[in-house]
Amino acid sequence: MIRSLTAAALAAIVLQACGEREVLLPGERLDIRSGAPTTLDDVVNRAVPLSLPPARVNADWTHPNGGPTHAVSHPALDRGLQPVWSVAIGDGNGRKHRLTADPVVAGGRVFTLDSRALVSAFTTSGAPLWTRDLTPEADRSDDASGGGVAVTGGSVFVTTGFGEITALDAATGEVRWVQDLQSAATAAPTVSNGVVYVVSRNAVGWAIDVNTGRILWQVLGAPSDSGIAGGAAPAVAGPLVLFPMSSGQLVSAVAGPGTRAWVASVAGERQDRAFSGISDLSGDPVVVGDRVYAGNHSGRAAAFDATTGETIWQAEEGALSPVWVSGGAVFLISDENRLVRLDAATGETVWAVNLPFFTRERLNRRKGTFAHFGPVLAGGRLIVASDDGQMREYDPVTGDLITATALPGGAARNPVVAGGTLYLVTERGTLHAFR
Repeated sequence: MIRSLTAAALAAIVLQACGEREVLLPGERLDIRSGAPTTLDDVVNRAVPLSLPPARVNADWTHPNGGPTHAVSHPALDRGLQPVWSVAIGDGNGRKHRLTADPVVAGGRVFTLDSRALVSAFTTSGAPLWTRDLTPEADRSDDASGGGVAVTGGSVFVTTGFGEITALDAATGEVRWVQDLQSAATAAPTVSNGVVYVVSRNAVGWAIDVNTGRILWQVLGAPSDSGIAGGAAPAVAGPLVLFPMSSGQLVSAVAGPGTRAWVASVAGERQDRAFSGISDLSGDPVVVGDRVYAGNHSGRAAAFDATTGETIWQAEEGALSPVWVSGGAVFLISDENRLVRLDAATGETVWAVNLPFFTRERLNRRKGTFAHFGPVLAGGRLIVASDDGQMREYDPVTGDLITATALPGGAARNPVVAGGTLYLVTERGTLHAFR
């Protein structure tokens, strides 16, 4: 009897609770970004002068962040950006597939990769040139997603989630060679001095001859069970090649023989955050002079000596895309959706401004967050593209918002700048050009 009465009482309580309106607990509401090691309350924003180099027109953008070092200091771009054309590149973001490749530009052509291994080439005025489906014959396009693109010397090099890297003729799209990487390769390749470098998801760095596709050497890193879609591409630092691994390691090898030079890590994580368990380097390592800058997904960015791998400084801000280094400053979009300026010499925060965070602001609906891509410093301002349908421009000295431009469909990848034009791929699988 006691058991049955208890069950009835519990049932009554449950039914009563189902019929009541949700009650929000009293008390102060704190932003989820509060409590982090570095919050806006801790940062006194300062308008520290910048010595930016003169803006220069760059004809090409051959790799993520511009080139094999992933550093382009200050490309020219006029103000008052307006859309000039748009063209479909194939499939966009879906439940199982994601756009992970930034467009690249060379020789008057723009090259893209959609979310299902379709490579396309367009003129810089948006006219289609050719397409090439890189789905292997034994697979379906639905079986894998991810990859990246680089272009140099008349060839386009494409990695895919199918675990292959393919060299295509840039003019015709004809396949020159295919190399099996034995594991998914979702980050872009990097090409330098006749060698294409790529990282596969099983923590192997590859060096491959650009003309034949023959494997020259490999270097091993520490594997990880987790990673982010896309991932970071290798970078070239003089005689060294830097391979970013999903474990957070940065493995340096000598370009010729492939001998390991040093191993460093972007270590540490933001406390009390679910995403802190992902150690993957989320931004391509950026090489400027004798320093390497890299960030992870879990709340850390760092600067290393490019020759020795010694850590110079570490900042308590993650970097979701490659950082941008120019004029003694490091600009990044943090793991908590802030646009941040750091001092390149010390890693000290100069200013930090919030970007839109939750897709729904009601406390009981805060599940999804906005994605932001960039920043790119061009024409004297920082450009951030977002999937909330806006492309924002900020003052690099103060962090103040200058203007915002509507972006139909919302950004899916980082903006790129070449020939005075900004190119951007949106979530629907559309390439947009702005001038």
